[in-house]
Amino acid sequence: MGRRRRRRPDPADAARALPEAIAALSRALPAAPSPETFRRAKFDRPEAAPALWRLLFRVLSPLPADGASASLALEAQARWVKSALRSQGYPRQALVQLPDEGFQGGRELLLALAWLLARGPLPERLLTQSRVRLGDEMPLCECEALASPGLPAPSVEAEGCVDIRHLQWLMGKLRLRWRNLMAGQQEQCALLGQIHAYTRGCHSDRSLGHLSVTETELLRDPKGGRQLLLQLETENARLEAALEWRRRELVFWQWMDTVLDACPPEASLPTFLPRIPKLGAGAAGLLVRELQALQEELREAVEARRAAWQAAVGGHGPEWRAARRALQTAVAQDLAALQRAWEQDEGRSRPHGPCRLVRTEARVPGGPGLWAAGVTEALRAREACLEAVLSQLQSQCRQELARLAGARPGLIWILPPAH
Repeated sequence: MGRRRRRRPDPADAARALPEAIAALSRALPAAPSPETFRRAKFDRPEAAPALWRLLFRVLSPLPADGASASLALEAQARWVKSALRSQGYPRQALVQLPDEGFQGGRELLLALAWLLARGPLPERLLTQSRVRLGDEMPLCECEALASPGLPAPSVEAEGCVDIRHLQWLMGKLRLRWRNLMAGQQEQCALLGQIHAYTRGCHSDRSLGHLSVTETELLRDPKGGRQLLLQLETENARLEAALEWRRRELVFWQWMDTVLDACPPEASLPTFLPRIPKLGAGAAGLLVRELQALQEELREAVEARRAAWQAAVGGHGPEWRAARRALQTAVAQDLAALQRAWEQDEGRSRPHGPCRLVRTEARVPGGPGLWAAGVTEALRAREACLEAVLSQLQSQCRQELARLAGARPGLIWILPPAH
């Protein structure tokens, strides 16, 4: 039998694969631009920049698109995208140097989007955040919200001295909004409890036993089911686009190589494109040795910088040494508290992500889920730790204010009352 000839790849098929891959990526991302915008961004066309600024803002923003983030101007979105990428360790400085009006830097924005895609499953994470929730859910952790820089704060440049009464007014306004938020949360929990109690036994799933808010709303207004059906169809279309993107993403990364080649030679190119190396035993050993050598170089550099820093600040006297000992003691206490918390949990990792709220009877044995009492106990322990840290910081601030007031003989400083 003769050897079967391998079919050569058709250039026409390769030319069609790239637009299809970019189109799949556009359908998987929220409000992504068209494939033509990606092509224009490769050549750094100014008309491609606004759409990519808005896309990066939607990708990096922790809030839904219908919230306060949708009303931000393009300049504010551009500033926020720069801050978010810098906080996540984006290596290129060319993006930070772009103007804030949002009409330049299409190629740099395309590189930033590719960097986010290479870091992790970005389409899957966005689909998880924007999925249709049929049940009443509660997040068990705020890891993503704490890691996100949040919305841009209004920049206020103070000319001269700052009025302490204005700061007190802002603090009172913050307390009022916090109380309103807590009251709203308590009211929402009370309404959820009433719905779960009134619809007990109405659900077809015996493990749930009651209806959720969405399901109750469908019973009250059946016409709302059309809108829910449209949302589910949109979500299914994005899921199909994400699967297609995973099948075709290699073509996209090959095209991104050409985008990197189009960058000016003086720009520092980040090595963020994913590659799957084929390493044998010898190559793996060589890689381990190179990593060990790099770790040794980093350790030597850290030791040299630490010695130089200690020589520079070593002459500050006993006050600096006392502050350093106090800082070391505080760090040791925090580490000990973390160790105790880990031992109390017996090394079990705490659950992450949202969980559906299910109302059960007190006599019913617990299943694979979590009881509200256990979650409340963990939150109270976390609250106690945060209050202890806040009390320590307030004490340090009072001591520093007293020291500054003592440096001026004619100044009388009245400390604020402790809350």
